[in-house]
Amino acid sequence: MEDNSSNAMEHTSKIKKQFDELIDHLRADVSKVNDVKAKALFETSAEVLTGLKKAFSDFEEKKEEAWR
Repeated sequence: MEDNSSNAMEHTSKIKKQFDELIDHLRADVSKVNDVKAKALFETSAEVLTGLKKAFSDFEEKKEEAWR
């Protein structure tokens, strides 16, 4: 279902939930694979997404000058 809302906060909230799901999936897969490079890729990806999620939170909370 497509969300046509013009409210940015509704979109950022949903995207952050999707980030959480993907972060959890990546971290769970770290323990499932044997390939050391894949483990590093998954963990690094989870960390990058965590930083991106923080940027979305900062936007919502107007913590950074750029978001005010």
